[in-house]
Amino acid sequence: MAKVFNDENFNKEVIEASKIKPVLVDFFAVWCGPCKIQGPIIDEVAEEMGDKAIVGKLNTEEAPETSSQYGVMSIPTLILFKGGEPKETLNGLHPKEALAEVIKKYL
Repeated sequence: MAKVFNDENFNKEVIEASKIKPVLVDFFAVWCGPCKIQGPIIDEVAEEMGDKAIVGKLNTEEAPETSSQYGVMSIPTLILFKGGEPKETLNGLHPKEALAEVIKKYL
C-alpha cells in the first residue's frame, strides 16, 4: 500500500528517506478524474517495489505548502526524489510499467 505524505511528514518521509532509497510521490486531489485512475496504479507500484523504494501519495489540497514548493500546477503530477532532491517529474497518467522503470533507474 502506498504511503500517505503531507506537509508535516514530507521532509522526514520523502526528503530524508530519499537519501537512502528512491521515493515516488503522486501529487493528487480527490476530485481529479485522472488521479482516481492513477491512485490504484500507485498502490500496485508500491506493492511491487516492496522495500526497494518508497511510493506514496500527497493530497495537494491538504498539503498546499509542499505542492507549491515543488511547483505542482496540474495533477496528477509524480515526482521521483533521490538524494534529498527531485530527480524526475511526470505529468498526467502513467502506466505501472513506466513508473516502475523510472524508479529502477535510481535503485
